[in-house]
Formats: sequence, structure tokens, C-alpha cells
Amino acid sequence: MADGGFTRLPGGSVVVALSLPRPHGSDGVPGSRVRVLVHAANRQRALTRLRNLGLRSVYLRGNTEPPTPDEVTAVLHHPDGLVWRATPTCLGELWHPIRALLRPRTPARPHPAGAG
Repeated sequence: MADGGFTRLPGGSVVVALSLPRPHGSDGVPGSRVRVLVHAANRQRALTRLRNLGLRSVYLRGNTEPPTPDEVTAVLHHPDGLVWRATPTCLGELWHPIRALLRPRTPARPHPAGAG
């Protein structure tokens, strides 16, 4: 379950905003949260987009934290219509594409001895 909300746009589509725990395997402090924004035809399709990406237990109950006008603008200007950033937000942090959140983190490999 997630805190969040939605707003209906004049064209009939919606922007859904959810505050979720940071997925395992991504950068960040354990227990931290992210704010995810999804633009879709309706609320159910927005949640389906997230579930198809592997965020299986995502539900929107109520409208306690709807997206702000700045958040709506951010997601509408992104080509995928699906962005995130850490919460609480740090000053100057930009919105990231969802693939940056969901890709597995790979440790840096050491250089082989004698290479160079």
C-alpha cells in the first residue's frame, strides 16, 4: 500500500502520485522512500504500469497526497510519463526516469593487476 493521490487532467487522463519504499537493489539508504509519478488514461492503468515494472503490491487508497502542479508538469514533460525522486526531496534534485530506480545496482569491478 502507498500514500498518494491523483489529479484528473482536462483531457480526461490522470496523473497518479505515490510515495513508495525504495525497491531492493537500488541505490539509497534502506527504509528510504521515493515519490513516483505516473501519467495514464485512468487510475487503474497507472497502477498497472507500475505493477508491470515489478512493483507488485502498489495500491492507491484515497487521495491524501495528490500531485502538486509542479509534479504534474514534470511527468507530462517526460517522454515515458513515469518519473521518480527521493522523498523528502533534496533541494535541486531532479526527476529521474523510472528505469534508473528499477535497474539492479552492479558493484564496480576492480581493474586487473598489471593492466594499464
